[in-house]
Amino acid sequence: MFRTLLLVAAGGALGSAARYLVTAAALRLAGPGFPAGTMAVNIAGSFLMGILAVSLARHGQVAPFLMTGILGGFTTFSAFSLDAVTLWTRGQTMVAAVYVLGSVVLSVAALLAGMAAGKAVA
Repeated sequence: MFRTLLLVAAGGALGSAARYLVTAAALRLAGPGFPAGTMAVNIAGSFLMGILAVSLARHGQVAPFLMTGILGGFTTFSAFSLDAVTLWTRGQTMVAAVYVLGSVVLSVAALLAGMAAGKAVA
């Protein structure tokens, strides 16, 4: 368990560094008007998660490092995407829809609530 935790932490450090580099490059290339870097890492991370979910199904020992660690540090959107597709492919279409809609709406609402709480404390 501790070994796996260290692998996830190491992967997370690599993924977070990669996210920083991609978003910094996108900011230089596209400017600050649109969050192109965030969009790029979400799309790339989801694509890579799809590849890994299929190819690592038989090789679970590296999944925590690559999927939870690197891709989790790069973007949690990839895990969200995998969860949504897993529900959908299991035939749980309504649950998948509630998960997607609920995650987006409630996450934005939580962010707004957190901002309001932060302003109230400051």
